[in-house]
Amino acid sequence: QVQLVESGGGLVQPGGSLTLSCEASGFTFNVNVIGWFRQAPGKEREGVSCISRAGRTRYSDPVKSRFTISKDNAKNTVYLKMNSLKVEDTAVYFCAIYYSAESECDLTRSRYGYWGQGTQVTVSS
Repeated sequence: QVQLVESGGGLVQPGGSLTLSCEASGFTFNVNVIGWFRQAPGKEREGVSCISRAGRTRYSDPVKSRFTISKDNAKNTVYLKMNSLKVEDTAVYFCAIYYSAESECDLTRSRYGYWGQGTQVTVSS
């Protein structure tokens, strides 16, 4: 049974940092793409970042140079380090997976078959 559990969300002031974690179980961790998505109130869920089995990463334009995705295969965990947070980063953040033998990853939402429950990130002064 595939399980993805996000943690690390919370309230932070603009300019602050948070690190989200996504702990995975129930599948072969290192042969899947892990992605982070977010959904703000009244908006569509959007891709934020992903990491491939080969460790290649991809970022959406709004978070490029501020967010860093990484993974620890031994712990079956993916991290999203978020720096210089802005009010517009406020959203529920989800991790998700899809199986791929490709070296690159993709932020196309429909490719992701399993999702976590999400963790709330609120950026406010």
